[in-house]
Amino acid sequence: MGHPLTDQELIERILQGQQQLFAVLVERYQQLVFTVAHRMVPQREDAEELAQSAFVKAYQNLGNYRGEAKFSTWLYTIVHSVCLTFLRKRTLATQSLDNEQVYASADNLDGGMRANVVETKSKQATLTQAIQQLSADDAQVLTLFYQAEQSLEEIGRIMQIDPNTVKVKLHRARHRLKTLLEKNYAQEVQDWRY
Repeated sequence: MGHPLTDQELIERILQGQQQLFAVLVERYQQLVFTVAHRMVPQREDAEELAQSAFVKAYQNLGNYRGEAKFSTWLYTIVHSVCLTFLRKRTLATQSLDNEQVYASADNLDGGMRANVVETKSKQATLTQAIQQLSADDAQVLTLFYQAEQSLEEIGRIMQIDPNTVKVKLHRARHRLKTLLEKNYAQEVQDWRY
């Protein structure tokens, strides 16, 4: 089971000198932080380093966290910033997604409701393959909304765009994913509910 303290309680104790508790926050968010980094930076090794850098930066700046947004939103903003800096320095294009992560939720691709967690491994594998074919931008907005469970406002803060733009991007990304699934994975998705 997870640690009983909330993010906010952990942060307060860390700032009071219990630095070892930062490991609990790392454990709580490491998978999603890596996933967000990997969506932006396709090379696995680079994404792992950037995820570590983001945690180091978060630890160093924990005193600046004001609690105005969820800790996860603040953390993903740092990940986004670290990745953008890396990409600018390397001037890399981020087209391909060499993704080994499972894109774990998209039952209700077309509806406005948040997707239920995908139940079967074959479904996960199909979604993973499909998500690899989307742009990094589409993959990131879908990951933040479904996997990281960020709101439109939170995603806007992370990606530094207006929440209405996020809504449009999310709608278009879902539509592209659905079209891709129906076109390339018709056999696999025929029993799925949209």
